[in-house]
Amino acid sequence: MDAVALQDAEAYVAGLGKCFQDLKDPRVVGRCDHLLSDILAILLMAVLCGAEDFPDIEEFGKRRKDWLEKFLPLPNGIPSHDTFRRVLGALDRKQFAACLFQWTQALHEATGGKVIAIDGKVLRRSLRKKSELRPLHLVTAWASDSGLTLAQIACGDKSNEITAIPEVLKLLNLRGCTVTIDAMGCQTEIASQIRQQGGHYVLALKGNQSGLEDDMGQLYEEAVNCGFAGFNRDIHETHEKGHGREEQRICEVIEIPKDHPQRQRWKDLRTLVILTSCRIVAGVESWETRLYITSRAPKAKELLSAIRKHWGIENTQHWSLDVTFGEDWRRQQDRNGAANLAAIRRLALSLLRQEKSNKRGLKNKRLACALDPNYLLKVLADAKF
Repeated sequence: MDAVALQDAEAYVAGLGKCFQDLKDPRVVGRCDHLLSDILAILLMAVLCGAEDFPDIEEFGKRRKDWLEKFLPLPNGIPSHDTFRRVLGALDRKQFAACLFQWTQALHEATGGKVIAIDGKVLRRSLRKKSELRPLHLVTAWASDSGLTLAQIACGDKSNEITAIPEVLKLLNLRGCTVTIDAMGCQTEIASQIRQQGGHYVLALKGNQSGLEDDMGQLYEEAVNCGFAGFNRDIHETHEKGHGREEQRICEVIEIPKDHPQRQRWKDLRTLVILTSCRIVAGVESWETRLYITSRAPKAKELLSAIRKHWGIENTQHWSLDVTFGEDWRRQQDRNGAANLAAIRRLALSLLRQEKSNKRGLKNKRLACALDPNYLLKVLADAKF
């Protein structure tokens, strides 16, 4: 390892230690064979290199032991896979995620990211049928412009996204940002919290707020019937063709009248968005209309952009986690361990996306990390923990 690479490695360890300086070590003081900082450093590097479970992580450590010893203390060598599993399972999942994503939040604020998508994802193989334990459900905040994961909260075993979303929002600096959430998060309390934290909201409508959905549908019908006379209206269209399909999107927005009853219920509610999509695949045409409410001004092009960026959390983050990291196939029933390892995967995904010198995909970048320690250190050095 040359002097520059060693400096990068030492900076990574120091930065990671700073991120986790407030993380409580649950182990008994004086009876630990391995440093918590060593365990966490190896975990993240192993996942970047393609490790998908704890035996993989142990194997990475053993194969790279001589290299790791150049910048990690490793007082008792490489931890076993059981040690990695026990330690990660003992760490408080909320505190661990909050520490882990300090860097991505700072980078998001420094780069001026504007759209934050919040969505849930189920770890499908974390269920336990015999004890009727449901799969672990994670709610993630994702910076749509930069592809950075900003926060993660695991839903309680007897709760859902509605209770987890406010906890995620508390971890974020929302000033100047637009928060997009699907219909599950369309709640008056959530909208109010976003505005109180200085952000704007774009919320999808479905049957869970049937009164609101009916009122907005009726409002749009009234506007159409009067030819939009007296309504502040804007419209924007896009046409796309590729991958065997053709899609047209028509985004129509109208400012909700100030005396409308729903403006009293929803904090700073201002605009109704009607997004109509026409998709043609193999000559078959299908139409779909979605409704959204927002505190933003009635500017169709900007609102369509925000809505489409929200879809990226499904098409980019969730897809990458399942296809590149094999998340849906990981069987891990320990709730803390599953949530903490999922947080490491999300940070690894963010780090790989920030590294721009390799123009290939995520799978190739992970292979490059595994084959070339200098490239692994470059990915970590670019992180600037």
